[in-house]
Amino acid sequence: MARWSHLAFLAVAVTLLQAASAAHWLNKNFFTDGNVQAYYEAGQQVAKVSLDQRSGGGFNSYNQYLFGEFTVQMKLIPGNSAGTVASFYLTSDQEGDDHDEIDMEFMGNSSGCPVVLNTNVWAHGDGKKEHQFYLWFDPAADYHTYTIIWNPENIIFKVDGNVIRCFKRYADLPYPNSRPMKVHATLWDGSYWATQKGKVPIDWSRAPFVVSYRGYYANACVSRSGGGSACPSTAGRWMHRQPSNAEWGTIRWAERDYMHYNYCQDGWRFPNGLPAECSRH
Repeated sequence: MARWSHLAFLAVAVTLLQAASAAHWLNKNFFTDGNVQAYYEAGQQVAKVSLDQRSGGGFNSYNQYLFGEFTVQMKLIPGNSAGTVASFYLTSDQEGDDHDEIDMEFMGNSSGCPVVLNTNVWAHGDGKKEHQFYLWFDPAADYHTYTIIWNPENIIFKVDGNVIRCFKRYADLPYPNSRPMKVHATLWDGSYWATQKGKVPIDWSRAPFVVSYRGYYANACVSRSGGGSACPSTAGRWMHRQPSNAEWGTIRWAERDYMHYNYCQDGWRFPNGLPAECSRH
């Protein structure tokens, strides 16, 4: 009974902490840039990020992190969003080809077509690790929850609590395990790439395009300026987290029913052979 009560107390404490973070998360955690407006909806702070011909918008975290669990709720652009890219991602300070990055990017769609979620991982400038999925719901009709879990063993991508991808670490292959990263969210013009490989550009007559973010929560190790990092007492929930057997089942379900692109199946892109990790999954 005592152990149950202790666990119940911890669960309630975590829930209250998440609720408190959700109430004022933007001002507390992020710089904003471009077209970003904050307002409150049912007691939660919402960041409305918009894109027009003059500018996009976004926000980036004050803190840098080395491993953690990062979650946000998003409501995407309704109707024809072709050419737009909305994102939730982590990236290191290094510029150009030498950087680390973990991406969840939502590539705009023509009306009537499903939205594509692009997941990608970069380590020391080594990227091209895309898994892309058609979303199985209308992401503009309501808020949906997107999560990145990044630990020393793997990177897990979740949609509404469903694990859809796990990028595993191999000792002899690049992996983002030493460089702190900041959290970013952006909405930008990706006409050259986003929709049908750039064939469908943005229709600016529909601007401004708006994506709403709310409910941001991070349980993560904050990097210190002098080196090292400070991890929360609850870091054990994700620090060595790996997909369960049931979650590997949801990964197979997502790959079977909703996968749009898998870099490990793109021989044309890798004429000298697929990346090494492709034969180890």
